[in-house]
Amino acid sequence: MEIAYIPSPSRGVLHLGPIPLRGYAFCIIIGVFVAVWLGNKRWLARGGRPGTVADIAVWAVPFGLVGGRLYHVITDYELYFSEGRDWVDSFKIWEGGLGIWGAIALGALGAWIGCRRRGIPLPAWADALAPGIALAQAIGRWGNWFNQELYGRETDLPWALHITSSTDGRVPGYYHPTFLYESLWCVGVALLVIWADRRFTLGHGRAFALYVASYCVGRFWIEYLRVDDAHHILGMRLNNWTAIFVFILAVIYFVLSAKKRPGREEVVEPDVEPAADVSDGSAADGADSDKGDGESADVKADADTDGKADSEDGDKADSEDGAKAETEPTKKS
Repeated sequence: MEIAYIPSPSRGVLHLGPIPLRGYAFCIIIGVFVAVWLGNKRWLARGGRPGTVADIAVWAVPFGLVGGRLYHVITDYELYFSEGRDWVDSFKIWEGGLGIWGAIALGALGAWIGCRRRGIPLPAWADALAPGIALAQAIGRWGNWFNQELYGRETDLPWALHITSSTDGRVPGYYHPTFLYESLWCVGVALLVIWADRRFTLGHGRAFALYVASYCVGRFWIEYLRVDDAHHILGMRLNNWTAIFVFILAVIYFVLSAKKRPGREEVVEPDVEPAADVSDGSAADGADSDKGDGESADVKADADTDGKADSEDGDKADSEDGAKAETEPTKKS
């Protein structure tokens, strides 16, 4: 008897006249907007200018989409280039298939180009974006729900995912909703990064490294539940090996960065002073102003004194000259 389960949508695309609205693409777009919105708030809190995050995202997002698609096509090439397959399908990104590893790698390249054009340190920008990227992944995973893909093993748990489509080798039934597991994990990663960033004042790319490392931990165990075809190395799925490798790199970066560059960047954008420095500067300016006023008063007082002394000397000299003048004629006569 079926007690409870997560239903799958009857279709993953709606048509608004001749325009198709695909659930997968819709989830990706919403995720991008959330990442930019949260990233902008965090960037402003670090002393950056409004709009900078969006300007750099214009570079990062297209690169990330291309990188994510390339990783998927390369690691699952048989889906597009084997016998009976049409290689043109490799360009149909709306049908699903984005590898987060490739998306982050090429997305970082695009962000580096954008940051370099603005004279901004990439690690600082990445720290601001880190929790937003995790939330974008959490939202984007629901695109897999619309496409009825990337589910796990069969299960009778009350939160099992009911797969109804039989296309592409799918067998209708009840499976682990791995898309939901990863979505919830990514929300937890975002909250972890936000908390750790506030608690330990992370900087110089360490918040981003924490996001990468913590995501890899979740992705590792979620991969064990998936039943979709994948390449295996030494009995383990390729994505498991990738998660291990990327996790190690993230931890190494975190440790070395903390030793070489502790603390957080004081200035994240050229010609922009942090809020604390601005207030300090105002106080200093006030002190300098007071000091300047005092010095002006002293100069004025000195000038008045000198003027008074000169006046007195002048009056005294005139008086003596007058007395001398009156005496000399008397003596002559």
